Amino acid sequence: MDDSVRQNLIDAGCDEELICKFDECIADKKKCEKLLADHRRRLLEEVHAGEARIECLDYLVFKMKKDGLE
Repeated sequence: MDDSVRQNLIDAGCDEELICKFDECIADKKKCEKLLADHRRRLLEEVHAGEARIECLDYLVFKMKKDGLE
């Protein structure tokens, strides 16, 4: 595997297991694309979960201000 590809996978948050799987399937473009798509989906789920937590905090701050608890 090219060093720049490996670094890109690391930068994208891929763990060593995923990097090895990617390296093993490098000849099978469809399988590699599925691995990357699955990882992307997991990252997006994490983003959405974080957004939901932020919304809860924002609501709590709003409620505190409304109720005069700031």
